[in-house]
Amino acid sequence: MTTSPPRADAKSPKNGRFWGVSRLLGRQVRTLWRALTSMGTALVLLFLLALAAVPGALLPQRSLNEAKVAEYLAEHTVIGPWLDRLQFFDVFSSFWFTAIYVLLFISLVGCLTPRMVEHAKSLRAVPVPAPRNLSRLPKYASAEIAGTPQHAAATISQRLKGWRRVTRETDGATEISAEKGYLREFGNIVFHFSLLGLLVAIAAGKLFGYEGNVIVVANGGPGFCSASPAAFDSFRAGNSVDGTSLYPMCLRVNDFQAHYLPSGQALSFASNIEYQAGPDLADGTWRPYRLEVNHPLRIGGDRVYLQGHGYAPTFTVTFPDGQQRTQTLQWRPDDPRTLLSSGVIRVDPPGGMYPDASERRKHQLAIMGLFAPTAELDGTLLSSSFPAANDPAVAIDIYRGDTGLDTGRPQSLFSLDPRLIEQKRLTKVKRTNLRQGEAVTLDDGTVVRFDGATPFVNLQVSHDPGQLWVLVFAMSMMGGLLVSLIVRRRRVWARITGGQERSDPGFGVVPADPPGTVNVELGGLARTDNSGWGGEFEKLTERMLADPPEPAPSKEKV
Repeated sequence: MTTSPPRADAKSPKNGRFWGVSRLLGRQVRTLWRALTSMGTALVLLFLLALAAVPGALLPQRSLNEAKVAEYLAEHTVIGPWLDRLQFFDVFSSFWFTAIYVLLFISLVGCLTPRMVEHAKSLRAVPVPAPRNLSRLPKYASAEIAGTPQHAAATISQRLKGWRRVTRETDGATEISAEKGYLREFGNIVFHFSLLGLLVAIAAGKLFGYEGNVIVVANGGPGFCSASPAAFDSFRAGNSVDGTSLYPMCLRVNDFQAHYLPSGQALSFASNIEYQAGPDLADGTWRPYRLEVNHPLRIGGDRVYLQGHGYAPTFTVTFPDGQQRTQTLQWRPDDPRTLLSSGVIRVDPPGGMYPDASERRKHQLAIMGLFAPTAELDGTLLSSSFPAANDPAVAIDIYRGDTGLDTGRPQSLFSLDPRLIEQKRLTKVKRTNLRQGEAVTLDDGTVVRFDGATPFVNLQVSHDPGQLWVLVFAMSMMGGLLVSLIVRRRRVWARITGGQERSDPGFGVVPADPPGTVNVELGGLARTDNSGWGGEFEKLTERMLADPPEPAPSKEKV
């Protein structure tokens, strides 16, 4: 005879401990969920989200300007690395900002969904019956009016037009319950769901959008085509953008106009550009457009903004054998008020002048210095007194030697590699100031002439698929907020009695009303804001207790 092993059931100590731990864990999860989905928690998370965005505005961000981040780290050797470890230079993609963002989403959804369900139920519900004693309400009035209870009830109900109302027959009385202001809660829900939609639209824009900046020289410069991220000077792509599906277009800048006050403050910037997109790229058609600040070119879902401007000096180098090289390159504005700019131009000798590559590298030229749109000299010290190119001049150092053009190592567009100077691979051969059209001759007969400067513009190409939805949700947020602030919840009850004895608290039994009259009691309650409810109730009382019109005579057949 075989015996089966004992079967474990729920009453065993092991299963009892398991279910006890499960119930405890379930209670903790429910408590955590209720705390997370409360409106107070949502407000705290919204405040934390705004607070977390502050470092992104105060500190340079790697996605926008990696050079600024590197400069900050070099200047702040102690706190900089710690900020970098905590992702303060990548705030909007950091783990802590993302955590706040996701928790805010969950909190808003969990908080608003039950409210929406409750509001849907309240829209289907009828106004509650009148309290037993209307005189105890904050607002109360009573009067005797002529007519029958049925006629008076119909008149009062008609005068409550715009209120949700229901008429009930009770023992010896006719009651009217009316309520309005349901739109207040609807506006509140619209506001919060619009806030949720706004956050989703912003997140979608960051996920599927991109933003690139490029400098384009005006007045016949080479132009720009958005074929790939490599065409931009800086490019920030969303997490789902790989750079292979950019909208193709080409731009060229015909001119740039800037107007200034006598103090140098800018009044307006504008640029006449031409662009190609879509079929124009195949047939070579250029379309004109006047690009202004806050008036971008919108095409193919992209927006092209005019961000800023500066100057690109032009130098012509005439080598001893008579061959010339002319270069125009943008220099960085160091003073935004006067556009005093700094930069460097590297010039390679013509081919065939030095057959040996090593010898050719020893005779490369680098022109580095300052450019002043309106020159102001204090001795030999150059500065600029006005941002317009009224009297352009440069203060330059000319170096000869290996400028690093053949090393393949990335270099700054606006300065020389100091290691080349320290290693004596670059030697300064001249320092001078030049006005437009002036030239300087070097010791080997090379002539360097300053030909002037051409304005350049900084263009930003931005693609944000969530921008329209951000506008829609922002407008619906404002609409919902206005509705929730203007609309107020109100409840009114009316009890009509007549032709019989009635009880009155504190007075016992009151005789029946005179024939042809009814007694009307009115009570009012403000469910939200009580301000102005007194005057509103008085006007409502006057309208409802006014003498009702005579009932139309019935037509009987004789």
